[in-house]
Amino acid sequence: MSDQLSTDVAIIGSGVAGALVAVHLAKAGLKVTILEAGGTVDRGEAVERYWSAAIKVPECPYPAVPQAMHPVSNDLGAWYQQTGPDTFSSTYVKVVGGTTWHWLGTALRLVPADFQLKTLYGHGEDWPVTYADLAAFYDKAEAELGVAGDSTSDLGSPRSAAYPMPPIPQTYLDQQFLKALDGSIYDVRATPQARNSQDSEDRPACCGNASCIPVCPVQAKYDATVHVARATAAGAVLMDKTTAVALATDDANRISVIRFKRWDGSDGELKARIVVLAAHAIESPRLLLNSASEKMPSGVANSSGQVGRNLMDHPTQLSWALAREPVFPYRGPLSTSGIENLRDGAFRAERGAFRIEIGNDGWSWPTGAPLSTAADLAQQGLRGKELDDALRAQTARHIRLASLVEQLPQAENRVSLDPAKRDMYGVPLPRIHFSIDQYAKAGLAAARKAHEEIFTRLGVSELHHNPVAQGAGHIIGTLRMGQDPATSVVDGNLRSHDHPNLFVAGSSSFPSSATANPTLTIAALALRLAGTVRSALTSL
Repeated sequence: MSDQLSTDVAIIGSGVAGALVAVHLAKAGLKVTILEAGGTVDRGEAVERYWSAAIKVPECPYPAVPQAMHPVSNDLGAWYQQTGPDTFSSTYVKVVGGTTWHWLGTALRLVPADFQLKTLYGHGEDWPVTYADLAAFYDKAEAELGVAGDSTSDLGSPRSAAYPMPPIPQTYLDQQFLKALDGSIYDVRATPQARNSQDSEDRPACCGNASCIPVCPVQAKYDATVHVARATAAGAVLMDKTTAVALATDDANRISVIRFKRWDGSDGELKARIVVLAAHAIESPRLLLNSASEKMPSGVANSSGQVGRNLMDHPTQLSWALAREPVFPYRGPLSTSGIENLRDGAFRAERGAFRIEIGNDGWSWPTGAPLSTAADLAQQGLRGKELDDALRAQTARHIRLASLVEQLPQAENRVSLDPAKRDMYGVPLPRIHFSIDQYAKAGLAAARKAHEEIFTRLGVSELHHNPVAQGAGHIIGTLRMGQDPATSVVDGNLRSHDHPNLFVAGSSSFPSSATANPTLTIAALALRLAGTVRSALTSL
């Protein structure tokens, strides 16, 4: 017999958005239930899987299982059913704590102009909230995630509070960029990151394991299990290994129940006064679309026809080269510095803006080095000490840059339901149509030029540009917020235009990709949403 459960607030997804909402509502005395499709992760086992993996991709510590399938970088087609013309390559995982397990940790704020792209530059969409609306929540998000940063530098985003921790030290490699670019337009700064620069509570300071992606062995890098644990300690119930497969509505157009299925084959329904959908920007629209009924043939929350549309990422230009002198990469966090002063300006009327990430990981991202370097040298006939010396000499000079370019929302870039393939629960697999717009392509071209100028100042050799834009791992859009119910899914308070007790948390609500890694903005919006939900409960 199916389980029949009830709660005040049901949260679908245990990543950073869902976990932050959960902990604040649970501490307020509300009955909170978190549904998570995946299971808990044993950190030690995850590290061992990463170390032993022949192919080291972000998902290798978190193997997909039939009960909780997710995309894998080196086998995207097993999950994503892509129709082109470009490949959507950013991924996520289904585990307790979500994709924060394999995120880099970059914790940047958006700049004020990101919220007014349409008004200021005539492209994309404006947000129904402003930087001023989120400023205090950015402060709180930095405190919640434990962001280490330089409080004397606002990086174009005005701030009223200091970072909770001092910055992660810039590496020797960073310092060589800093010296070479002194006096240029390229302003190298320490990157704010949700990574302990000093011991904090029961989590140690970063010790430079150099595997932030895909797993921090010591949890110096923040992941959402921090807040899942706080939420359950405050009384929230975590239902892991439980997949929400459909939402049903009542005559008042409220979400009446969440239908779910468990790994063990059992199923049930969860009734909630409020539902918060925080399952990331692929799974959230997939669930709403799969909830179609005779009354709502296009799916739940989809009177606008916008559910699943406007899928975005930050198309990334990767470039790499050999430095003139050793800079000693492959140590410490994968990135500790970047160039943030290129994220706004009049040029945004013509092309996408970008930030430049300076990598400490050598050629690992674009080529698979240093293992690929060792293989290349061995193929050249080098052996023994000669091979060892050549490998040391070359890898010590590996440098790379990554420019993350803003992408415009396009209705045709979308997540829909595949007509043929289904998962073990009978839910259609995600079908993705994706293309990189000319605005972003112009930004990618400008990024290549910037990389060439930077590398020239460093005096490099063997400069390479990846000819194909990479995904940044930032899955954005698909349930965008807006003031007009005809063109958006939720309002500026993240409440569904169609269903008064349905809210959305996460980057799926972003109207534009903006110019920063999305996690800190996800967190700020989630903290704001927690207050909104508490207020909404009084009227439901």
